[in-house]
Amino acid sequence: MTSETSKEKRPETSDSLFGGRLMVCQEEKGYRFSLDAVLLAGLTRVRKDDRVVDLGTGSGIIPLVLAYRAKTGRKIAGIEIQPELAELSKKNVEKNNFVGLIDIYQMDFREVSKTFEPGSFDLALSNPPYRKPGAGLISPNRQKAIARHELTANIDDVLGAMGYLLGEGGRAAFVYPSTRMGNLLRSALDNGFSPKRLTIVYSYPGGPGRLVHLECRKGGGEELKIEKPFYIYETNGSYSDAMQKLYNE
Repeated sequence: MTSETSKEKRPETSDSLFGGRLMVCQEEKGYRFSLDAVLLAGLTRVRKDDRVVDLGTGSGIIPLVLAYRAKTGRKIAGIEIQPELAELSKKNVEKNNFVGLIDIYQMDFREVSKTFEPGSFDLALSNPPYRKPGAGLISPNRQKAIARHELTANIDDVLGAMGYLLGEGGRAAFVYPSTRMGNLLRSALDNGFSPKRLTIVYSYPGGPGRLVHLECRKGGGEELKIEKPFYIYETNGSYSDAMQKLYNE
């Protein structure tokens, strides 16, 4: 991934994925997407006829990656509460010629019933805020604080919105810290979702699990499939083949 600083009043960088075929503008000092988003976009199964929505889309990275890979033949929606990030994601949609493929909505996803009909989507994705307000230092940068800490929404809010947006049998997918997996599973069950596929993400072979990728089904049965481990890095510090594939293909 390469980076080039913009000369705008609010400094931005233009970051490339897939050998420069996808460009993502981000505020230099604001919230920036991490490999969590790349993992979520890459590990989630997407069908050609899926109507997809991304809750908390930030710079639009997940819809951008899905559109670039032509994972679905339907429009992809991104919902973002922060106005400046929503505008940035719209800019990225235009920059990558995905107007007509991606729609960005600047709104609070806890109020999705004001804009969407129930059951409007087949697949919902989210990298939700994962830190409790009293857990750890809250970033002085507002964008980063809202994205990382449960200041405007928590996992129950996310799953509540997904429950409205998805029809029966609809799927929800997350990347979440492994240390809070119990919270994610509890919330999924409380909101009528059955965990169906779980991938433990490790930084290195032999190390502890760092993240989980979880796919759930609205109204599904009890069976849960545990996928093979996913390693981000090799022992020498380079990206694993699996991680390189998510960044480059």
